[in-house]
Amino acid sequence: MASSTAIKTNGASSKRKTTAAAANGNGHLNGAAAAAPEVDQKEHDFFWTYTEEPHRTRRMAIIKAHPEVTKLCGPEPFTKYVVAGVVALQLLCAHLLRDTSFFSWRFWATAYVIGATSNQNLFLAIHEISHNLAFRSPLANRLFAIFANLPIGLPYSASFRPYHLTHHKSLGVDGLDTDLPTAFEGIFLDSILGKAFFCTFQILFYALRPMAIYRVPFTWVHWVNVAVQLGFDYLLIAGLPGVFSPQSLVYLILSSFLAGSLHPTAGHFIAEHYVYETVTPEQKDPKNNIPIPETFSYYGPLNFFTYNVGLHNEHHDFPAIPWTRLPKLNKIAKEFYDELPRHESWIYVLWQFIFDENVGMTSRVKRKQGGRVVGGGSVKASQAKVADWKEDEIEA
Repeated sequence: MASSTAIKTNGASSKRKTTAAAANGNGHLNGAAAAAPEVDQKEHDFFWTYTEEPHRTRRMAIIKAHPEVTKLCGPEPFTKYVVAGVVALQLLCAHLLRDTSFFSWRFWATAYVIGATSNQNLFLAIHEISHNLAFRSPLANRLFAIFANLPIGLPYSASFRPYHLTHHKSLGVDGLDTDLPTAFEGIFLDSILGKAFFCTFQILFYALRPMAIYRVPFTWVHWVNVAVQLGFDYLLIAGLPGVFSPQSLVYLILSSFLAGSLHPTAGHFIAEHYVYETVTPEQKDPKNNIPIPETFSYYGPLNFFTYNVGLHNEHHDFPAIPWTRLPKLNKIAKEFYDELPRHESWIYVLWQFIFDENVGMTSRVKRKQGGRVVGGGSVKASQAKVADWKEDEIEA
């Protein structure tokens, strides 16, 4: 199903009503959710649900139908070579542009075409590594993420991991899932100009929003991440004359900014969980409880550059399956994925998000309770139970 429609019930209405229910492995109703209450949804509000996120339910159904999928779990050795190659490519570009003016078309064209694509690749390499999918050793994965972080210019890999794993364990949970826009964003950015601003600077929102929601403990891994990154940046600026220059660091940071701005690969940030589907009368009827989809996949060519992150339903169903084996998961469990809503173009995702009044900052499913925090954090004990760093082999 293409993403040509939006899920809000009436763009001109000041209120909309939705219901939510948990989906079973085939994308149908979980009978336990039959009594889910109708939710009053006001303008600038999100799609609130009182049911469990769908991925755990579908994961168990897939394992029951296809137990062989568990053999797909585990590290992908090829990842480290891809990361090393992309880091080397970015260092080569930083070297070649060391004497190029920031205002030249060559500088910006290289940063947009090569740099942004490469750094988006490294963002998603760190995403892959956060699930311990590059090495078997958790420590090796943490240290390798710091290496992958180098061309990004600013240290973030150590902080990304606990926030991202909490996103998996607490999908849509208000106050825990930092991938969700805040109420402030929903009110002040829910216009064409506001959404355009968000899409242009979304990398800053994703970087700063987590700290405004809750703080994770600052560990020795964070210190190493900061120290290594600052040392690397210093070498670019002053430590290797004739090889790099301050312009080299500017190139890398600009590449990171453009990777999270109006760039084709940046469409995945919005495509993954913003709701683009039309709400049918059946979905609005509390007696039927047809679930509103909250994760969307994309099967297009940009997955080549992004560790198959477009296979996002597959990834949330089985976070311990690495990028190279997600297509095989889709093939094995085809009957579970063929009927799920999907996006056909990340570029169109950005265009529709900005200009379609029925899609916007509040097009996200939220839940008040559930989930758990991975890695600790200063959140209320009543919100979630705290999980240890060690993840379940299937759910990691």
